Amino acid sequence: QVRLVESGGDLVQPGGSLRLSCAASGSIVSRSTMAWYRRAPGKQREWVAIMTSGGTTTYPDSVKGRFTISRDNAKNTVYLQMNSLKPEDTAVYYCNTRPVLSPSSWGQGTQVTVSS
Repeated sequence: QVRLVESGGDLVQPGGSLRLSCAASGSIVSRSTMAWYRRAPGKQREWVAIMTSGGTTTYPDSVKGRFTISRDNAKNTVYLQMNSLKPEDTAVYYCNTRPVLSPSSWGQGTQVTVSS
């Protein structure tokens, strides 16, 4: 069973930055397409960044130019650098593979709150 542990969430003012981390057990980070997802209150979970094993990245328009996904294969860790944060970025952020490993593979997530 792969374990995913997200961290780095915080309360930040609009326009601020945060860097999220996701530590994975095993070697899935280097051999899988990894993604960051988020779930805002009252909304469904959505993906916000994808990185293939080859390093190709994809972002939805809502975060393009503001979020950057990266990984450290040696540390089995995926990162999400978030800049120019907006109140609508407030959500619980998760990492997982894409497609998702299994319904039970989700970690606890990390809360990001953007508010003045």
